[in-house]
Amino acid sequence: MVVTFKEENTMAFKHLFLKDYVDGAEESYAVYTQRDLYDRVFYAVEKYLAVPNETIGRYAYVRGENQSALTLCQRFYRKGRIDPANDTFDIDPRVVTDCVGVDPEDPQPLPPGLSRSYRNFTLKFHKLINVTIQFKLKAINIQTIINDEIPDCYTFAVTITFDNKAHSGRVRIRLENRAAIEECRDPSVSGRGDNSFRLFFDILIILVCSLSFLLCARSLLRGLLLQREFSRFFWRRHGRNVALSDRMEFLNGWYVLLVLGDILTLLGTLMKIGIEAKNFSDYDVCSILLGTSTLLVWGGVIRYLTFFRKYNILIVTLRLALPNVIRFCCCVAVIYLGYCFCGWIVLGPYHVKFRSLSMVSECLFSLVNGDDMFVTFAEVQPSNPWVWLFSQVYLYSFIGLFTLMVLSLFIALITGSYETIK
Repeated sequence: MVVTFKEENTMAFKHLFLKDYVDGAEESYAVYTQRDLYDRVFYAVEKYLAVPNETIGRYAYVRGENQSALTLCQRFYRKGRIDPANDTFDIDPRVVTDCVGVDPEDPQPLPPGLSRSYRNFTLKFHKLINVTIQFKLKAINIQTIINDEIPDCYTFAVTITFDNKAHSGRVRIRLENRAAIEECRDPSVSGRGDNSFRLFFDILIILVCSLSFLLCARSLLRGLLLQREFSRFFWRRHGRNVALSDRMEFLNGWYVLLVLGDILTLLGTLMKIGIEAKNFSDYDVCSILLGTSTLLVWGGVIRYLTFFRKYNILIVTLRLALPNVIRFCCCVAVIYLGYCFCGWIVLGPYHVKFRSLSMVSECLFSLVNGDDMFVTFAEVQPSNPWVWLFSQVYLYSFIGLFTLMVLSLFIALITGSYETIK
């Protein structure tokens, strides 16, 4: 519900403050004339001032102590003179920020009586970098009452950016929304359900995980003590140290997995209790802890399948193939990084999937798995024949090398280990 509430409010803000906004038009939403830019800026400010009278949701303004509720700023170069006719320019790259504050009237902002001083805000188009509108709104997520939980209070920090840093004649517009969850003051819910069973279940989980943690930690500690005694005996008897691989035999990996899962479960459950009691509201960390602990717990279930010979083949195969697989992946990673940097440098300006290094890695990994091959080829912009030819050689060589050779060798390593065990 937390993520849904934020996403729905973000969508509502886009339709409220962005003129003529259409769902899914983030990439194409832009203006191309000075008049349209002024129109979009003043439209967003006026819609903000009319929030109590027009919005369906219940929002409240947030006023800063030493600043206005809404800040309208433009960032521009300190000095900028561009003359395309003579192919000359004179620019001082130092950036200047010019801001004006806008405050709604008290007690309720009424459109006829609004101050129009912000309309005197003049944009310096010849050296403009961007225009930003920043403000905060408060809201309460009451849908949590359905689950017998106390509602959360939200503060939305909204930033509308009119991006002109490219000076290409196209000013892109985007809206960003950052949500902060806070404890509500004096919450009162009539007829609220009883959460005692849920609290009892959480306490039971804490007790079970604590017991599991103590027993597994005790077994690990005894294994380490036995390893130390064996190392001393081996040194006295043979005069040399025990190999690391032999010493690791005393460390039970399943117990390590269970200990990590118990720790994460304990921390996540405690955070869950605190969130339900509204002592704090870090939902993301809590979900990461509980989600990871669930993964480790289900991974630990495989341990019980090792008692059956036919079901144990997966674990034994992975254990035997893992060293060779790691060495193979290290060698492949070098070639993979080479393709990533090459594609980013050459195809970045011409292909949307190669704009950043992380996007290149995601695109190439998809190609290895056979996804979006035609789309990747089709989206190459053939504005330069040399770049187009390079892209064809680049993509065909990568697909041929990784999909046909590297992936086959990777499977062969695991298959070889399986045949050895079988």
